[in-house]
Amino acid sequence: MDLLEKIKISAKKHSKRIVLPESLEERTLKAADILIGENIAQIILIGEPSDIEKEAKNLGLANISDAEIVNPANHPQKEKYIDMMVEIRKKKGLTRDEAAKLIEDPLYLATLMIKAGDADGEVAGAMNATGDVLRPAFQYVKTMPGISVVSGAFIMILKNGEYGEDGMLVFADCAVHPDPDEKELAEIAVATAGTAKAIAGFDPRVAMLSFSTKGSAKHALVDKVANATRIAKEMAPELKIDGELQADAAIVEKVGRSKAPGSDIAGKANVLIFPNLESGNIAYKLVQRLAGAEAIGPVLQGMAAPINDLSRGCSVSDIVNLVAITANQAAGS
Repeated sequence: MDLLEKIKISAKKHSKRIVLPESLEERTLKAADILIGENIAQIILIGEPSDIEKEAKNLGLANISDAEIVNPANHPQKEKYIDMMVEIRKKKGLTRDEAAKLIEDPLYLATLMIKAGDADGEVAGAMNATGDVLRPAFQYVKTMPGISVVSGAFIMILKNGEYGEDGMLVFADCAVHPDPDEKELAEIAVATAGTAKAIAGFDPRVAMLSFSTKGSAKHALVDKVANATRIAKEMAPELKIDGELQADAAIVEKVGRSKAPGSDIAGKANVLIFPNLESGNIAYKLVQRLAGAEAIGPVLQGMAAPINDLSRGCSVSDIVNLVAITANQAAGS
């Protein structure tokens, strides 16, 4: 059984409420139909009910009637959500009239549903830019306690089972934060360990990557990774983490024993934390293309509730898979 099937089976057990604000987008509606039919999650769609029902009928979708449909212009919780928005953003000067307009935007409504506890997670981005998806999330859901930065992880599934966790590794940050400082890098490490456990289902062994292993090179960039490792250990004393390590020392046992003798992580890492977005993004794409690895993600992490962003070129199956991942994140939060 492959990882995605395991993720879907786990999602079915949790039966989380996932809101899809882009309800008239064809791929999203088709994915919702599959998700409902396979009982992967409870689906909430945002939009005018008659429009959604008409589009579902045109597409020949049989399961949409089992979704919860929330009309952004007129629903029972509208005033409550407006009150919440004004309270949360009062220091920013948000007026009630402004909030009343924003709450009719499906992306804002989805975020407020999560904030109010009326939904467990959100998946969007098939027809909206990443900034538009994440802006309301940053404003209202915000980051989880102790975490100030949002990052993006990829689950990499290699054809060669020699590396990582039987050929599975988690890479971060490969999608969001261009140049984290040492504290932010530590937070990314802690968040990624949580993603590995909740989504990939294994006990994380985290390597903080650099071009140096245990002081083999001297540079401010090496110091950043070494300091981030120390901070991560302080944040999560139970976490299995080591650094700074070169990539081969992190994942090749023979090299790890040679370059970092005595390390519990060197040569055995299944979570790789890159020092910046440039190196992380380049690495995951090279591994994907040259090694033929499957790259699942990006999975956004660090938010107080799971809100994930799709590529606008996504497929129906991409949406189904990301909803299943989001449901597992919600169960693990």
